[in-house]
Amino acid sequence: MDFRKNPKTDFKDIEELSEEKARQEAEALREGIAHHNYRYYVKNDPVISDATFDKLFNRLRRLEETWPKLRTADSPTRRIGAPPADSLQRLEHRAPMLSLNAALEESKLREFFDFVRRETGQTELIWVAEPKFDGASVEAVFENGIFRTAATRGDGHVGEDISENLATVRTLPLRLHTEKPPTSLAVRGEVFLPQKAFQELNRKRLESGEEPYANPRNAAAGTLRRLASKIVSRLPLDIFFYDILAIDGEDFSSHWKELEAFDRWGLKTNPLNRKLSTFSDLSDYRQELIRQRGDLPYEIDGIVVKLDDLALQKELGARHRSPRWAMAWKFEPKREVTVIENIVVQVGTSGMLTPVALLQPVEVGGVTVSRATLHNEREVRHKDLRVGDKVRIERAGDVIPEVVEVIERPNKYAHKFHMPEKCPSCGAKVVREGAYVLCPAGLSCKAQLRGRIRHYGARDALDIDHLGTETARQLVQRELVTSLADLYRLQPQDLVNLEGFAEKSARQLYDAIQSARTPRLDRFLHALAIRHVGQSMAQVLARNFGSLNKLAAADENALQRIDGVGPEIACSVVRFFRDNRRALDDLRKVGVEVRTMPTRKSELPLQNKTFVFTGSLDGYTRTEAEQAVEDLGARTTSSVSGQTDFLVVGDNPGSKLDDARKRGTRIISETEFRKLVARFRGA
Repeated sequence: MDFRKNPKTDFKDIEELSEEKARQEAEALREGIAHHNYRYYVKNDPVISDATFDKLFNRLRRLEETWPKLRTADSPTRRIGAPPADSLQRLEHRAPMLSLNAALEESKLREFFDFVRRETGQTELIWVAEPKFDGASVEAVFENGIFRTAATRGDGHVGEDISENLATVRTLPLRLHTEKPPTSLAVRGEVFLPQKAFQELNRKRLESGEEPYANPRNAAAGTLRRLASKIVSRLPLDIFFYDILAIDGEDFSSHWKELEAFDRWGLKTNPLNRKLSTFSDLSDYRQELIRQRGDLPYEIDGIVVKLDDLALQKELGARHRSPRWAMAWKFEPKREVTVIENIVVQVGTSGMLTPVALLQPVEVGGVTVSRATLHNEREVRHKDLRVGDKVRIERAGDVIPEVVEVIERPNKYAHKFHMPEKCPSCGAKVVREGAYVLCPAGLSCKAQLRGRIRHYGARDALDIDHLGTETARQLVQRELVTSLADLYRLQPQDLVNLEGFAEKSARQLYDAIQSARTPRLDRFLHALAIRHVGQSMAQVLARNFGSLNKLAAADENALQRIDGVGPEIACSVVRFFRDNRRALDDLRKVGVEVRTMPTRKSELPLQNKTFVFTGSLDGYTRTEAEQAVEDLGARTTSSVSGQTDFLVVGDNPGSKLDDARKRGTRIISETEFRKLVARFRGA
C-alpha cells in the first residue's frame, strides 16, 4: 500500500483486519498523510482532493482507536490535539535562543559589516538575508527524525513546553522527510498566524462579543500557550524554520546549506531568503521587502542578515544575549496610514451593534492598532468608509483608535457599508433606535450572553469570584451555559475541565455561584446589564419599586414618573422585561430569590451619600460592608472623588487614603462605620 502515489479509499471493514494487517495499513496511511500534508501546507501543491485526504485521515484515526497501541509519536492524528493540560511545564533549551541586535539606521548596519570584516580579517564574505518575522519564536526538537518536544523562547534558556500545541501546526513535520535523519536536532522557527486568518479570527471574536487580538503576533503567541491543544488545532497557525540550535549526526559548513537541508527534511523555509555578497545587495533586498511588505500573507518588521560561514560564526561567538555574526535591520513602523481589511459588526453586552474596522496593523502613538470603532452606521456613511480603503488613523484622546479620513480608494467599486438586518451572533431581527441598531434577543443571544455572564459576576454586581471574561467565554463556547440560569446548574465536575481551572478553583467558583442565589434587588438589576441602567439607576429603580415583580410589571408612564428616568431608560427597561421573561422565569426555577428593598424615603437615611472603602475590615467582607450602607440608601464607588462623602478605612489602606486627605473627604474607622450603620438601622 502506497497512499502517496495511489490514495485509494476503498478500505476493508476494520472488523475484517488482523492486528498485523491493521499495523501495516496504519504505517502506510501515516506516510501517505504526511506526504499529502507536506504537498498541501508547505509546497502549496496538493495532488489529492480535500475529501480524499479526509477519508485517509479518518481511516487512520479509526484504526488507532480500535488498536490504541498502533498510535505512534509521529502520527498525523496528533494534529487534532490532546486533552487539556493542567499547566504548561518548563523546558530547557538544547542551546541558548539568543536575541538579535537591531537597528533602523543604515549606518549601524554598515558598522556591523565593517566589524565582521575587521574581526575575521576577510573582505569578501557571503551573507544570508532573511525576512524578520513578527511572530512567536519556538524551539522544535527531533530525535532520530521524529518530533519530540517544543518550547517557547522564554528567557532564552528555559521556555514553556508547547509540544502538544505545536504538533497541531500542519506545516510542522512530525517525522523528517529523510531516510537518514540527524540523531538529534533542535531547530528554531517562528510561528505566525497568516493575515487573512488573523482578520477572520478577529471578525468572529467581535461578532461573538469577545475582545479581538491586537496583532497577529499576540494571537499566535497567545494561542501557543493555551492549555487545550484541541482549541489550538482549530487555528491555521503556520511556521518558518531558520536556524539550527543543536545537531548530532550531521555537519554543515554554511548557514545556506542548513536552509537547503531544511527543505530536504520537510522543514518549511521562507522563499524570500537570499545569498548576498555586498552591502548594496543587502540594501536592495531590504527595499524589495519593504515594497512587498503590504502584500505578504504574514507580518514582517525588518530583515535579518547573517554571516554564512559557520566556522566564522563560531569564531566571532556571541555577546551575553546576542550573536556577533548576525543583525536585524528593522523597517520603519507603519504609522498612521493603513488599510481597512474588513468592516464587521460587534455585539455588545447590552445588545448594541457597533461597526468596527479591522485594519492592517499600524503603529499610532507607539501602540500597534489593528481595529478602530466606527461608532454607528451614520458615522460610516458620513466618512464614506469602505473595505479596501487606505485611511488615516489617530488615537482619540490618545486612547481609542479612530478612522479620521479616507486617503485613497484603490477599489473604485467597493460597496457601501450597511448595518445587517439580523444580529450576526444569534440571527434575531435587529431593532433601530435613531442612529443605533440593537439585537433584542437579550439573554438568548450568545454574544450578549458572554458579556452578561461576565457582568453578572462583576464585583459591583453579584460579586462572583472567578467568573471573569475568559471563564464566561469558555462556558458559552462549550455550551455549558446557554442562559444565566445555567450558571446555577453547574457542578464542580463541569468546571474542573475548563482551561485554567483545577479542583480547588472549580469548587471555589461553584460555591461563589451558589452563594449568589439571594441577591438584593438593586444589585440584581445592575447584574442584568439592562441598557441605560447602570449601578446608580439600578438603585433608583429598586428604591422606587421595591420588588422585581413590580418593576417588571411597570409601563413606560410609571417609569417616567420617577425623577431621573427619561423616555430612553423607560423604553429600555420595559423592552428588557418583555423580551427576557423566559430567562427570568428560569432564574426563579433554579432558586434565585431576589430580595426586596424598602421604598419609603424615611427608611433611607443615607440617601444620596457616597461611600468608598479601603483596606480590610474585621467584621465585614467588602460586599457586606457595601450592602450595609446601600440598604440605607447610600451609593458605593471604587475610587475617591469630589462626590465622595465617607472613606471607610480598614487595615492596610491603599492610596485612596491619601486621595481622601488631599480632598478633605471625611475619613472614618471601622468602629465608627459600625456605629453609623447601627444608629441608622435603628432609626
